[in-house]
Amino acid sequence: MAKLTIYVVDWSPEKFPQLGEGVARAAAKLGVDPLKPITLLSVAALGEPDLLVEVEATAVLD
Repeated sequence: MAKLTIYVVDWSPEKFPQLGEGVARAAAKLGVDPLKPITLLSVAALGEPDLLVEVEATAVLD
């Protein structure tokens, strides 16, 4: 994987530990390096009202 973009509804720094835990769990399950470039963007809402986090992954294939 080359890069992650994470969109979070109503982001605040207090949410960082929970987000970090979630990213680490997902990375372990997928077998990827969670320390690759990550962009975190706070948004007012996502496409579905019940969603709080959306992850966009950009990959490079050899």
